[in-house]
Amino acid sequence: MFGLDSWLAGFSDGTTLAVVALVAIVLGLRHASDPDHLAAVTTLIAGSEDRAARAAGRLGSAWGLGHATSLFVFGVPIVLFKAYLPERVQQAAETSVGVLIIGLAVWLLVRWRRGAFHVQVHSHGHDEVHAHGARSPLQAYGIGLVHGTGGSAGVGVLLLGSIRDHVFALAALAIFAFFTAVSMALLSTGFGRVLGSARLRASLQRLAPGMALVSLGFGVWYALGAVELAPYFF
Repeated sequence: MFGLDSWLAGFSDGTTLAVVALVAIVLGLRHASDPDHLAAVTTLIAGSEDRAARAAGRLGSAWGLGHATSLFVFGVPIVLFKAYLPERVQQAAETSVGVLIIGLAVWLLVRWRRGAFHVQVHSHGHDEVHAHGARSPLQAYGIGLVHGTGGSAGVGVLLLGSIRDHVFALAALAIFAFFTAVSMALLSTGFGRVLGSARLRASLQRLAPGMALVSLGFGVWYALGAVELAPYFF
């Protein structure tokens, strides 16, 4: 997706605030569609409580806020001073994202094995999935903080490539971070609605291990790619 981001950033001439803001908004909204974000949100929301559209929105908002916090904190020195993190630190940050996805996937598998997604049939004939022990918004915020450290240098490169004025650059970074959080909240809410549908609620016990294994495989590949032991495209 990095090529798409570069293409989008190229529409900004770095001089017109409205154009800079529009590009930053589009980049922020698109950011949540990165494969690592999709893998993370799948395992994050699969562990939330039943009929979870609202709960998923809260978790997604907290996750996105944590992600946006890291983006902005690490992005400020980049856009102002071109002060990038040392290569080893960037590599460690990217590796931590893969490890985080692995951890979320493993925890989803553990909870599935414990029967966290069992179906209970009530007297009124409706079945209900009870996902016990769902994580809190504070935990989701912490996950977002870790997740946001990976790729923060790439965000700075995109902004610096087209924005010469520091005020514009900071404004674009803030807008980018904000709309990254917005897009992640929307994505999480959408996942919550899908997973909360009657058909998927009844099937979640069967779907959870597959979702976890796909995320686990992606997390392993992402971590290996970060340390240059596998092809890396992000």
